[in-house]
Amino acid sequence: MFLGKFIQYIQYEKRYSPHTVSAYQSDLEQFMRFLNPPDEEATITHPEEITHHDIRNWMVADETLAPRSVNRKLATLRKYFKFLLQEGDIKANPTSRLTALKAPKNLPSVVESKKLTDMLDGKLDKEQLPVFSDDFEGIRDKTVIELLFGTGMRLAEIVGVKESDINFYENTIKVLGKRNKQRIIPLNNELVTQLKAYIAAKESENFHNNSLTFLVTTKGDNVYPKLIYLIVQKYLSNISTQNKKSPHVLRHTFATTLLNNGADLNAIKELLGHANLSATQIYTHNSVERLKSIYKQAHPKG
Repeated sequence: MFLGKFIQYIQYEKRYSPHTVSAYQSDLEQFMRFLNPPDEEATITHPEEITHHDIRNWMVADETLAPRSVNRKLATLRKYFKFLLQEGDIKANPTSRLTALKAPKNLPSVVESKKLTDMLDGKLDKEQLPVFSDDFEGIRDKTVIELLFGTGMRLAEIVGVKESDINFYENTIKVLGKRNKQRIIPLNNELVTQLKAYIAAKESENFHNNSLTFLVTTKGDNVYPKLIYLIVQKYLSNISTQNKKSPHVLRHTFATTLLNNGADLNAIKELLGHANLSATQIYTHNSVERLKSIYKQAHPKG
C-alpha cells in the first residue's frame, strides 16, 4: 500500500536517521498485518479503504502499550497518510479524526553527577577503587562514558563518530544528528586527554582493518548500538539502582548538570541538537524538583 514509496520519502527526502526509518517501517508493517492478517484473505487492498475506526481499533488492540507508545504509533500513521494525501493516493486523511491519548509527563531519568564524576576519576564513594581496567577494553569503555556525559550525544550519534570529526586544535567534535543536521560540541580538557589516550591504545592494538567508526570493538570492528548500551548499563550499575541505565540517561544527566550549574537554556538546546526549545524545557522540571527537595531538607517547615 505504497509503503515502499513512503519509506524512500522519509529516508532520502526527509533524511530521517536509520533508527527512525526502521521504527516507522516496523509500525506500518505491524499496522498492515493487523488490517490483513497473514492467515486470512486480504480485505483491505488500498489505503483509501482504511477508516479512522480501523486505526482506533489498532491503537487499542494491545492493552499492554503505554499511552506514549500508542501516541508514537499514531504519529507514524499521521505522517504516512499525510504523505499519501500529498501524493494524491488518497482523498482524505483518516487520522484527522483521531486525538492522541493523554500521557503522563515523566521527568528525564538522570544519575547523580557527583557519583558519575567519581566513577570516571577511578573511585566510588570514599573508597579509592579502580573502575575501568587499564587494557584497551577498559580505556574504550571509559571513553564511551566520558563522551556521552561530556557531550550529551545520542546513541546513534556516538556510534557514527569518526576520528576525523574530532578537532584537537579547537577541542571540538562534529556530531551528525537527526535529519543529518550537524552541530559542533566543545570538549573539556579531561575528555580531550581521554580521547587521545584511547587513540593511542587503539593504535597499539594494531587492528588490521578499515573501521569507519572512531569507537571500535575489542577486535577492531565498527562499534554498534547494542555494545554502547551494554557498556553504559555495566558501569552505571556501579553508581545507580534505577531501572533505566541507557545512553540517553547520560544525555539527560549532561543537560541537567549544565542547567543546574547556570547554563543558558538556549545554549543547552544547541548542544543537544534540539530543533525546538520546548524539547529542552523538560530539563527545567528536573531543576524545580531539585529545588523542592533542597527546600524540604533545609527549611524548618519544609
